[in-house]
Amino acid sequence: MLNRIPSLVIAFLAALVAAGCAAPAPDYSEPEIRQGTIEQITPVNIANNHGQGLGAILGGAAGVGLGSLIGAGTGRDVAIAAGAILGAVGGNYAQKQYYDKPQPAQQIYVRLASGVLVAITQPINPNLFQGQKVFLEGSGQDARVVPRT
Repeated sequence: MLNRIPSLVIAFLAALVAAGCAAPAPDYSEPEIRQGTIEQITPVNIANNHGQGLGAILGGAAGVGLGSLIGAGTGRDVAIAAGAILGAVGGNYAQKQYYDKPQPAQQIYVRLASGVLVAITQPINPNLFQGQKVFLEGSGQDARVVPRT
């Protein structure tokens, strides 16, 4: 019996890890669609956080690769660690300087049929104009204003 306890513990931990990795069931509910009229469109800039952290990861990997070419033994280990740190810092700086530029967008104020005023910020859609009848698709951060056709 005592010989089976470690294998039971390992099986329990494996089941626990597998359950923790399970994705929640997808939400197949219909998107919320509301109707309204555009009252105002204001040009704005939104932060671009696409690929955030990618520069640091790639820079760190490049630093490890270059550091591994230097020295031998303990000196090589130090060079790898220093290369990873300096590469990550340099990659993060490069990403912020060259790739994380604000993106043009528009903040759209829509008066819904219920009388409620809603503000949505989204990428520029040149087909939208003040006074236009529109659909407001989705809710929260996923909400988008699209023209009625």
